[in-house]
Amino acid sequence: MRGKYITLEGGEGCGKSTQVRLLAQYLEQNGIACVQSKEPGSTEEGKIIRNLLVTGDKDKFDAISECLLYYADRRCDLTKVVWPALESGKWVVSDRYADSTEAYQYYGYDKRVPLETLQKLYRIVAGDFHPDLTIILDMEPEIGMRRSYAKAETMAVKELRFESRQLEFHNNLRRGFLEIAKREPERCVVLNADRDIETLHKQIVETVKERLGC
Repeated sequence: MRGKYITLEGGEGCGKSTQVRLLAQYLEQNGIACVQSKEPGSTEEGKIIRNLLVTGDKDKFDAISECLLYYADRRCDLTKVVWPALESGKWVVSDRYADSTEAYQYYGYDKRVPLETLQKLYRIVAGDFHPDLTIILDMEPEIGMRRSYAKAETMAVKELRFESRQLEFHNNLRRGFLEIAKREPERCVVLNADRDIETLHKQIVETVKERLGC
């Protein structure tokens, strides 16, 4: 039986990485074999792409260049991590997927990359494959930014290229994620991420139980 694909989405600093880890642990503890994924950076090739995307000057790529790099990473992630795991019956929990590309490169950059272009690229890279469930962690951008900068202080490599953009960019991101959720309510669930880690984890678990019946 094919596994389930769950993606966690949201702006900077909303706690996706922590919640991906906790959800994967919960699934494993309840007898569901699980693989964690991350965009960008799940594969060796993806780690190289990630370093290009999340470090350095915020203006070193235009929106289309960024978009193509993300889709190169996505193809590697799908073919080497996600699809093999799902075919073997494992579930996959991913820190970001294609909704982030739409939110960042379309909404964040004020529609500099046409939505039709993103949709065409998606079909080339992923065909008709889509997540079984997407959980969007919603938070005021100012709070998320403070979290991101605090986290960066503990990191050897400062992944702050997107955080360095103006607040308007991050407000656009948030609006984009909420628009996606409104457009696809059968796939997307929005949760308030401005709460303690354990409370949010419990909400995510309840959402997975309700939507996927695990």
